Amino acid sequence: MTEVGGVRTLGAMELTVEFGFSAAHHLREADSRCRTVHGHNYKLRVTIDGPVRPADGMVVDFHELDDLVAERVVGRLHNADLNELMDCPTAERLVEWIAEQLAEPLPLLAVLELYETPRYCVTWRRDP
Repeated sequence: MTEVGGVRTLGAMELTVEFGFSAAHHLREADSRCRTVHGHNYKLRVTIDGPVRPADGMVVDFHELDDLVAERVVGRLHNADLNELMDCPTAERLVEWIAEQLAEPLPLLAVLELYETPRYCVTWRRDP
């Protein structure tokens, strides 16, 4: 246990918020059924890692995180044709794009998990 600004804290915390959006794409380069236009109901988990702020007892305000991810990511991807956003929109490329949208305004961004289906997930981690 440590003390930060007169507040006792256990140290850094991880905070995760889950989002959802639906989008379509096709992978021209794929030698599989992904070549044809299809859609997914994506699940995005955004994890922040940092110390609890002494002033308000939070790592980040959940509502501020909700608003930021809605504006920069979900609002732009929901019901979108991902092929209009990028070439070859694989889950790997999509999670990299999401990281680019969030890394600057969220310096405590640690992990992104993008589920294309309940079974298929790609995970991005900030470089140390």
